[in-house]
Amino acid sequence: MSGRTFRVTVRGMFDSLSEAQRAELLAKAADHDLFLAAFTPEGNLTYDLDARPFFAFRYLDARPAGEADDDPAGTLTAAVTRAEAAASAWLDERGYGYRNLRSSAEDLAQMPLGSRARRESRRSG
Repeated sequence: MSGRTFRVTVRGMFDSLSEAQRAELLAKAADHDLFLAAFTPEGNLTYDLDARPFFAFRYLDARPAGEADDDPAGTLTAAVTRAEAAASAWLDERGYGYRNLRSSAEDLAQMPLGSRARRESRRSG
């Protein structure tokens, strides 16, 4: 059996940024533009500090088969916990204050197939 893959989005708000931190974030804004957003195992931060002080951290959590396959809800909760820890670590390493973290997650195994995937499934099955 294959593993499970989750896409987790952790949203939050920058908090108590110094002028130097704000200037640093603004200088790097092009690298964190929404159009470059991707779910990655390392996590990907996007923001538009000129518009508002919020950010989104996109995280891809892929687990091999056998890791809590019998408890999908527990596996999803663990993926969210890992994503929030990764987001906190990314922000903490850079000294950026933040608050109000909240997360949403999708189990890719539960997502409906698109038309291309349905065609491929019919051909192979």
